Order: sequence, then structure tokens, then C-alpha cells
Amino acid sequence: MSFASEVKAELCRIKRSRKCCAVAEAYGVALYCNSFTSREIRVITGSADFALLLPRLFRRAFGVSFDRCPESEGRFSSRMTLLITDREKIAAVFRAFGMEPDDTLSLHINLGVLENDCCKASFARGAFLAGGSITDPAKRYHLELATNHAAVSREMSALLGEMGFEPGQARRGASHLTYFKQSESIADFLTTAGADVSALEIMSARVEKDMRNEINRKVNCDTANADKTVAAAQEQLSAIRALEHSRGLDTLPEGLQQAALLRIANPEASLSDLAALSSPPVTKSCLGHRLSRLIALSQEEGVEK
Repeated sequence: MSFASEVKAELCRIKRSRKCCAVAEAYGVALYCNSFTSREIRVITGSADFALLLPRLFRRAFGVSFDRCPESEGRFSSRMTLLITDREKIAAVFRAFGMEPDDTLSLHINLGVLENDCCKASFARGAFLAGGSITDPAKRYHLELATNHAAVSREMSALLGEMGFEPGQARRGASHLTYFKQSESIADFLTTAGADVSALEIMSARVEKDMRNEINRKVNCDTANADKTVAAAQEQLSAIRALEHSRGLDTLPEGLQQAALLRIANPEASLSDLAALSSPPVTKSCLGHRLSRLIALSQEEGVEK
């Protein structure tokens, strides 16, 4: 089961006790379903849990039944259609939202149906169940609500803004989208809609990603530092061998001679380790200066030759 299916299944398990919230949720379904007109109400879904819930929700909200649904036909598939074509049933749904089927030219959100915070949350839940999608948080963060009605999309964005969210808006073909791309916003939306477990999964995925990224950054940093150490050591060894060949290390001042012999004996050691091995011990800065001086001498003698 995909993460989106799990989220919708969780939302469908919520107990729906208040009639006003059932109406608000069904309102969200109607405005975000495939077709909500004076001729038909058509909902197409891939969620078996939603297909089972919807007839109960519409009976609770409007006292109407679907003329066609997978439950009555005894089959469920990846694309299930629930349909109302009876004009009296459609009229009952429209009137519950303060509209008349034949007088409605374009659909809008009637905020009078959503006076309470619980009803606003139920409306958002219905919109997500009918027209929402969400990606697996292990891959990326994206939740969107898609409707065919431009005004509804704008008004949904404004409504979510009143609820404390900051959604984005876009258009994809004939669909108008309200979306979130931040893990915190998606988790908050799911919590508001009633999917607490799914919201926790979002945040767990966020923590896991952050930890993995931090580990990767540390490994990359350590690898880069190790590469720099190796490259510097190779440059120092090349300079020391050149000096040994051209003039002999015994001609060098004591400090430089000791630094050269330490590097030869410990070709992969860091400056800190070499400094600690010096006798007497010297600072990392001091040893670094001596090795730099060996490189400079090698370059000077190379230029002279």
C-alpha cells in the first residue's frame, strides 16, 4: 500500500459524530471530486476505504444514497466510481450548501457551512480524500489538493491561510492546485485533518533524512580532510626526497632535518600526529612551518638548477 493510500485509510477510520462536520466533509468531497454539477455527482477514487466510507458519509450529511457505487456492485479496483444522477438527490446536496442546482453558474466555498474550526478541518479532510495526493516522505515532501474549479482553489488557499497555513497555488492542465512542499506544513495539515499517525511518519522521515544528511556531510568532510592530508604529505615527501638527492638531509638545520625524517617515517600521519612525535614535542603550527620551509628550499634549489 502506498503512503497516500495509508493516509486516506487513516482518515477514513476517524469517528464522525457531528452532523455539521459530516456536511462540511461531504462539502469538501463535492468541490474536489471529479464532477459536481446539476446533472451528476461523480467521485472516482483508488482508495477502497474511501469508496466504503463515502456512501455512509452522504447518508449522514444529506440523507441520500449513491445511484452507483462499488460496494453495491460487489467489486473494488484501482479506479472505483461512485455516482449520483437522480436530480432530487443532487438538489438535496446543493441545497445543503445554500445553492440551487440550476441557478449555480460557478462553484464557490460557502463559508457559512464552515463556521466552526472542527467543520473547517472536516472540509479540508473531505477535499483531500476526494482530490488530494501526497508523496512518500522517504522520497520528497509534496501534498496537493486538486480541483477543476478555479474559485474554489483560490478560496481554499485563503481558508487554509485563516487556519494558519501558507499553501502555494499552481495550475496543471484543467486542475487548480493548492499545495505544500515543507514537511512541517504537510504534517500540520495531516494533523488538522485527523491523520496523526501519518503526520508522525512525516516527521520521523524528516528526522531520518536530517540524520543521514548530517552523517553524509561529516563523512564527506572527513574524506576531504583526509585527501588534503594525503596530498600535502605527498608534496612534502617529494620535496624532502629532492633535497636528499640534491644536498643530503644532514646539511639541513636540526629542526628541518627532524621534520624531514618524521615525514619519511610517517608518510600518512597528520600534522598533529607528527608534532606529537617530535622530540621535544612541538606545536602543529611549528611543524607545519618547518615542512613548508622544506618545500620552499626544494623549490629554490630547483630554480637555481
